[in-house]
Amino acid sequence: MRSTLTRAGLTGMALLSAGALLAGCTSGATGDAADGTATITVSIDAGLEQEARENFDARVEEFEKDNPGITVEAQEYTWTATTFTADLAGGTLPDVFTVPFTDGRGLIANRQVADISSLVEQLPYAADFNPNVAQAGQAEDGSQWAIPIAAYGQALHYNRALFTAAGLNPDAPPTTWEEVREAAKKITDATGEAGYATMTAGNTGGWILTTLVNAFGGRTENTDATAPTIASDPAVKKALEYLHDLRWDDNSMGSNFLYEWGTINQDFASGRIGMYISGGGNYGNLVTQNALNPDDYGLTVLPLQGEDPGVLGGGTLAAVSPTSSEAEKAAAVKWIDFYYLAKLADEDVAVKTAKLAASLDQPVGAPELPVFDREQFDQYQSWIAPFVNVPLEQMAPYTGGSGDQPLIGEPRVATQDVYALLDTVVQAVLTDQNADVDQLLSDAQAQAEALYARAK
Repeated sequence: MRSTLTRAGLTGMALLSAGALLAGCTSGATGDAADGTATITVSIDAGLEQEARENFDARVEEFEKDNPGITVEAQEYTWTATTFTADLAGGTLPDVFTVPFTDGRGLIANRQVADISSLVEQLPYAADFNPNVAQAGQAEDGSQWAIPIAAYGQALHYNRALFTAAGLNPDAPPTTWEEVREAAKKITDATGEAGYATMTAGNTGGWILTTLVNAFGGRTENTDATAPTIASDPAVKKALEYLHDLRWDDNSMGSNFLYEWGTINQDFASGRIGMYISGGGNYGNLVTQNALNPDDYGLTVLPLQGEDPGVLGGGTLAAVSPTSSEAEKAAAVKWIDFYYLAKLADEDVAVKTAKLAASLDQPVGAPELPVFDREQFDQYQSWIAPFVNVPLEQMAPYTGGSGDQPLIGEPRVATQDVYALLDTVVQAVLTDQNADVDQLLSDAQAQAEALYARAK
């Protein structure tokens, strides 16, 4: 799930199946194809700290100076499944907006984003995208309708202050799921806070359950993406039983069992949660939108176990309104290039962007996966090295081990709809001590099979 994506997070991102979304939407942009002038609305994370907003405004000012025919207007936007559906149907999305990887193909197939592929082809690094990343924004013919701007692998985020209060070593986070369970109970017993929490709402419950299933060596979809394996893969039941034991046997999960991405970030940043799973690049959101104390932050890889374990990966796409004029689409791609991509691919821009962000006390150097190839990514890291201001030592358990973990793509069919089904399964396990897991999975399997059948 959003990365710069908020879940993009990107963070970091819960992800939405676009197949059922309404096709028509309107744009607030204005422009003249003849002279290239345009006014475009572009997405900005909601609830930014003052320094982060100043950073954004400074980038807009620079862009407009370099592109005198284009006016950029900011529109607050944070991707969530329910609000995105309504905004798309109502035509209230900004002209440039971000979506999770799993939304890309459905939006493209339904023509709910603009075809900007001819403009993307003109970018100097159009051929350098990581192919595993680029495909999320491609049409069936391989044309690039949406642009990948961030990629991530899931990680275990932990609160170093709560670890210390529980007598745990924050420099030696858990390396197995049993150790996670033991640490969670110690945190709750010592502090009264949730030792471990998980998302359960707005499709994020299914997202994180799938992450846990993958880490336990299982899958929720078969290899050729023709059928769900919710009821047949034993790792799905094992992951739910693990959550059940944390909740009911250990009482280590607090009292909120309706978390989604935004609310779990808030409680983690405020010291209410010892550990939770989200995208490895979530640090920026925690700091700029949730006022996390950097000294409290820790990041490590997900423990892996079972026969074929891996880490769920995803990312963020930048897309353009389907009702944009030619001038507006050109302006939008220029903005995406300037704001999201040039800072990764051009040394001068990378240095200028990192220097500006650091001067405004914004995070520089948080973990991420390559949008382009590894060689270019390593070069980018060297460009920004003088300005890195995030606690890299506290992220070393993640950055030192994530490159060795197999990355697994998200389920490909009816992704968000299936995640929504699994939301209710996770909620049931956490709110009903005697929930019939087998029946819950059987029911979810039947409903998911119907979704797969409709998608054929």
